[in-house]
Amino acid sequence: MALVPENSSDRAGGHPRPHALAQPIRIPAGLVVLVGPPASGKTSFVQALVDGRQVEADAVVSSDEIRTELFGASAEPADSDAADAADARIFEERDRRIVARLATGLSVIAESTNVTPQARERLIGLARRFGAPVTVLRFAPDVADLLQQYTERGRTDLTEVEVRAYAAVMSSDAGADRLRDEGAAAVHDVPGRRHSVTPGEAADRFTFALCRPPGR
Repeated sequence: MALVPENSSDRAGGHPRPHALAQPIRIPAGLVVLVGPPASGKTSFVQALVDGRQVEADAVVSSDEIRTELFGASAEPADSDAADAADARIFEERDRRIVARLATGLSVIAESTNVTPQARERLIGLARRFGAPVTVLRFAPDVADLLQQYTERGRTDLTEVEVRAYAAVMSSDAGADRLRDEGAAAVHDVPGRRHSVTPGEAADRFTFALCRPPGR
């Protein structure tokens, strides 16, 4: 990504913005797939997009939010079969919401870990049904930063071992070249803590088209 010099100033306030983009990256209307381990900053990023009115709240389809809607914030499956059934229902509802937007030409952001090829294949298949381009936004912090964010957020649904495992899968199976080979039209890395970039500043580096032109 093209960067402006570190002493360049923000147009609104005249203050230095280290590592600011010369121009925001334009994300075309279609399916935007977030890829990153838990605690990598995906939720904070999309919340900043919504707060900044860059996208509408309904454009974000979050597997975690659907889980809470369907089963409550503290519900735990009784056993592995129940967990599998719950996951199936969550992803069925996620896919339904994504299809509802893509079918009418609207953009949609799929917010879940998506670090495995199997998870992405399902999403890319939905986009292909409607001829929608797929843009992948990667969240790949250093493991030390990832674990610090995990600790700060006090998550109890995952262990540190599980977070490290997600990060390892991300490193091995979610490189930019692989994502393009899978069908992504474009892949962009989202900066974070190690770049001294806040979620709001990261959100400002992108601009989103909300609807595809008719006939496309």
